[in-house]
Amino acid sequence: MGMETVTLDRFEMVGPLGSGADYDVRAAVDRQTGEPVVLKRPSPQTVRRQMHGPIEERTARALEAYERAGQYCDFVPRVVGVTEVALHDEYFGEDLGQPYSVRVEERAAGIPLVGDPRSRILRVPIGLGQNLFALHPLALPDGVDDWPVQTQLLEAQEIYANAGYALLDLGPHNVFYSPGTGRIALVDASALVGHGVETSQANRGRQDVHDFYVEMVKFYLAPELPPTDASGYFDPYNQRPVISVEDECDSLAGAFAMAGDTLREAATACLGKVRQRAYTSVADFAADLRECLGLITIRNDDMSDRPAAMEAWVAALHRLSEDHWTRYRFDANTELAVQAG
Repeated sequence: MGMETVTLDRFEMVGPLGSGADYDVRAAVDRQTGEPVVLKRPSPQTVRRQMHGPIEERTARALEAYERAGQYCDFVPRVVGVTEVALHDEYFGEDLGQPYSVRVEERAAGIPLVGDPRSRILRVPIGLGQNLFALHPLALPDGVDDWPVQTQLLEAQEIYANAGYALLDLGPHNVFYSPGTGRIALVDASALVGHGVETSQANRGRQDVHDFYVEMVKFYLAPELPPTDASGYFDPYNQRPVISVEDECDSLAGAFAMAGDTLREAATACLGKVRQRAYTSVADFAADLRECLGLITIRNDDMSDRPAAMEAWVAALHRLSEDHWTRYRFDANTELAVQAG
């Protein structure tokens, strides 16, 4: 099936959602369906300097991977279509003078596990999603199994692996979560290797699925007990960049050195296999990660300060009722009501 070619006059722009080194993202509404969508294009700075060629190539690879794998993964937002490579200055109200393509996707539901770092200036607790729902999910809606974030990330990676890809850069800044349903959305599935793509980041050297395994331990496995003060949920966890698989595994093993014996041994064994790039399948890694998660569940259930931890968790959860979070497809009144019981 080919990717549908769309024109921007089909979409009514609502406003900016975010802008990074590579992509500029705008909210819009599909006039044909009335559904909310996002418009993703190379950042205007790179277009103006005629440096957006590599970004366009990355987009093309991501669309190829979407056709091979992403369209079959429930956690990847549906691609509505892509424009021709053309001038889009009139639509965006700019004078860049360079052609580029715009990718249109359905707008993901939920909140980012880690929000925009610039929001910290306004004292927004941007780490709430990661801490509340990924690292310390002390309460879940009925019908949602334990550790939903990790389970769905592993499922997404399995789908891409079956198509010959390793999906990378799945840190919490690229994952949205809907507290009411326990479902994730991967808002950027463009960093990947496979089908002739040697590496997605030249400064990291060789990359494969073990880079994803490092991310899973680094961002989604907590050696520490849940906080007993709400402020412990506010800041993102482990956000420094990954330098190399080997160095990261050594650092993470040190972090788990203070954990209980069984968790320390399970996490250290898992990290040892990752460091040696010894896993032969996503399923093998998933089994070891789930063992670690199960041990964390037992540890958290038995913690002496669990009532205080639960009270702190609920207090932190209520911070998602603040105005900042209304910019996302997220209704605090309905989604948070099912969380604390």
